[in-house]
Amino acid sequence: MHDIQAQKAAAGTTTPAAGELHDVKIRFAEVMKGYVSAEATTFSDGHDDGKAAGHALALHVTVAIEDLGAFLSQAEHAGTLSGHIECALLGGVCPVQSGTFRLMPDTADRDRKVMYYQVYCTTPQGEPLTFIGNKQVQHDAPLDTWKDTTTLFVNVFHGHIDPAEPSHGELWVTGIISLGLMDFMQVLRGLRATDASGTTSVAGLVAFGRFFAGKLWDVYGPHLPPAPSQPQRRYARFTTEGVTGAEISTHPFLTADGLRLELTRFARSPCDDVVLIMHGLTSSSDMFIMPEHQNLVQTLLDEGYGEVWTLDYRGSCRFPYNLARTPYTFDDIALFDHPAALHELRRHIGPQRRVHVIAHCVGALTMAMSLFGKTVGGISSAILNSVALTPYVPKWSQYKLAIGPWASDYLLGIDYYNPGWRRERGWSIGKLLALSADFVHQECDSPECHMLSFMWGSGRPALFNHANMLPVTHDRLGDLFGGVGVHYYRHIHRMVTSGHRAVKFDPDNTRYAALPDDYTSDVADIPTPILLMQGQDNHVFADSNIRCHDMLEKLVPGRHRLHVVPGYGHQDIFMGKDAANDVFPHLISFLREHSHD
Repeated sequence: MHDIQAQKAAAGTTTPAAGELHDVKIRFAEVMKGYVSAEATTFSDGHDDGKAAGHALALHVTVAIEDLGAFLSQAEHAGTLSGHIECALLGGVCPVQSGTFRLMPDTADRDRKVMYYQVYCTTPQGEPLTFIGNKQVQHDAPLDTWKDTTTLFVNVFHGHIDPAEPSHGELWVTGIISLGLMDFMQVLRGLRATDASGTTSVAGLVAFGRFFAGKLWDVYGPHLPPAPSQPQRRYARFTTEGVTGAEISTHPFLTADGLRLELTRFARSPCDDVVLIMHGLTSSSDMFIMPEHQNLVQTLLDEGYGEVWTLDYRGSCRFPYNLARTPYTFDDIALFDHPAALHELRRHIGPQRRVHVIAHCVGALTMAMSLFGKTVGGISSAILNSVALTPYVPKWSQYKLAIGPWASDYLLGIDYYNPGWRRERGWSIGKLLALSADFVHQECDSPECHMLSFMWGSGRPALFNHANMLPVTHDRLGDLFGGVGVHYYRHIHRMVTSGHRAVKFDPDNTRYAALPDDYTSDVADIPTPILLMQGQDNHVFADSNIRCHDMLEKLVPGRHRLHVVPGYGHQDIFMGKDAANDVFPHLISFLREHSHD
């Protein structure tokens, strides 16, 4: 064995062990340039708006790795940053006081690495700021290695904030900067590895190069999908053990078109302000009462809202209504479900108490349709997450919306899509689709997560950021989400292709004569104040609520509000492990503004 190692060393084929590289230092400099905006709240909008306005930002940094051996062996793969930021919106040249660089550590996604840049600076005017940038290294498009490794998504916050909690910071500017080809050549020319004596360390350069190439291979090399996880059920389906200190009762009711739906009441103490919460399509009220973390219902009760209700409308996975080729559209929910639910709620709480609504996804979209379509009234305030009156979806989702329903009905013969298909016995078209989703989505080992990304949005994963989810929640996806028919997709497609507006699916159908053809036509008439929420990383409805707020602000300035949460996606706004700390305070603050003292 010793002879073999000696021969390899003589041939120059061995890689020094990390312990032999502790005296080796790595230095290289980077200059990344791009555009940012102080008005935008998403990276792409920040870049585009900043470019149109000429608001450039350049990051000039030197990366220093003082101990290559430790860098290679430690999971963070961290170094330090020095240099400056140059941006007129930030007041000019902002020297870096301290900074951290991480080179492709593992993330919560199996197939994604990040290049992380975080610096504390002070502007020429003496104002502190925090710069946080990430290069997202994930093979989610053909020939994307160059773009992924040279594109930095940037948030700059007022003050020196905890970079682990960006949702608590006050966003100053956001956008995208990148490394050009000539700048990259400069990085390569300036890359230095030196030993304790200050001379060039060839072994250090080789070790660093192999580390970098190996990390890229981990992401972009061919890989088989992981074996599916085998989660053990920890919580019963539809459990209410996540809510304590409240009397829980269920209240079924019927819609005018003959469906049995259900309200659940969580009562702790008398309160003049009642909160009604609505889930998204294919989920249920369970997403608001999860026992594994501080959930929304428990938070509201603890914050003094003594009576909280949840609604399971026809889109709930607690019912079988989605598991067939139904003709239902969002107009049915807006016309039949929400008015019947509010009527039943008022029957129990009376006409005088204030009602506040918190709704998510399709629940938010259809509640906005009911509110602005004037089928419901008497709402004191509403919090709508992810989408309201102006649906926008990622480009890939547009193709799925256009082709998916036809292919499902006439080519594949599928009645509905089920996130649990992969675990079914035997073979079916659905199981083959689930296996295909496993090959595309290798970011985790949950077939349910893969199918949900296939069914909704355009991301890996699409519904949430894995880092925000507890493992037990990830294991419960098959219980928390159910199947859904494709006819709803047709209505989203109709809205997207009708100028990104909430419109009636079939204006000629007399069944929906009470509804407006365009739900945005009378927005100025509705006095209910709305907080539009969304995650900055929303891969389902993109920047829909940002666009909606822009539209509403032009028509009724100051009536409605927008809050974008950095580091969050679509579903993790409510289901994330730290949502009670990062998200719920913003909801509570808005509710208090419109509640009785």
